Amino acid sequence: MPAGVTSQTRLVAGQTVRIMTGAPMPEGAEAVVPVEQSDGGVHEVQLRAPAPAGQHVRRAGADVRTGDVVLRAGAVLGPAQLALLAAVGRSRVRVHARPRVVGLSTGSGLVEPGRLPGFGQVVDSNGMMVTAAVIDAGASPHRLGLVADDPAVFLQTLTDALARADLVVTPGGVSAGAYDTVKEVLSTLGTVWFGKVAMQPGMPQGFGTVGPAATPIFTLPGNPVSAFVSFEMFVRPVIRRLAGHREPHRRRETGVALQSWTAPAGKVQLARAELVARSDGRPGVRLSGGQGSHQLGSLALADALVVVPADVTAVAEGDEVQVLVLDRWRR
Repeated sequence: MPAGVTSQTRLVAGQTVRIMTGAPMPEGAEAVVPVEQSDGGVHEVQLRAPAPAGQHVRRAGADVRTGDVVLRAGAVLGPAQLALLAAVGRSRVRVHARPRVVGLSTGSGLVEPGRLPGFGQVVDSNGMMVTAAVIDAGASPHRLGLVADDPAVFLQTLTDALARADLVVTPGGVSAGAYDTVKEVLSTLGTVWFGKVAMQPGMPQGFGTVGPAATPIFTLPGNPVSAFVSFEMFVRPVIRRLAGHREPHRRRETGVALQSWTAPAGKVQLARAELVARSDGRPGVRLSGGQGSHQLGSLALADALVVVPADVTAVAEGDEVQVLVLDRWRR
């Protein structure tokens, strides 16, 4: 009996049939004996092992049963989930579309990655970081490139981008500088708030809506680590919600500090750290390097952000700390 046979077969006592994996069981059959446990006979066969009823038989309903909920709202559809949907006969399901996120970098001193910056210039690492973070959050990015510090050009570029955006992210240009174009332009609209939050790094922030469809916009600080942390804390959860995820936040764990460090009074500190496996199951936590808001080297090494509450000004070696896990452990 090959797999895929559609004719029905019936066995009586004392009969066997050679059957291939995946073929339907004949009526009257009670068990399957692997060919390796027989003499391989075709017309007559000698079985060399007992065959209890039900052996090697895949019964209907052993995987999922009639009436079972196989996937719940918010499930991410990966290869296994799509295979299950196909197996239970669903050719279509209703899904959340990937949010479209436009990233817009401003600054006359920015140059594209791959170009050697001249005096007073800096590579647009923020634009690349935001694009990658958008993908990691489960959305579709659209990086518009660089926009000079010209209010009219920025406003026109932003207006043109809204047709393809469910969300807009702009790193830089939100502090109190004289040439902070993002803040200058968006402040006139009356729909975007600019202020400070009690967080280190990432104090200056902006959020609101723009355009006729009231498209949400996040304006992040320009220092690269500040931009990254701000994206993690404010933008990523929104993207995850728009994409239909039930849990928008990073996984939290309790770790043990492997060193001491200080934290600013009155601000939640989000320190970059590496996680180290310990015998008690709790991760060890050590800073991944310098904590300046411009220091991408330590950010690239970080597995987690340590959440130090605003009323804590010092972490001592051996203290329990809460961490937001950024990545799967690499150790």
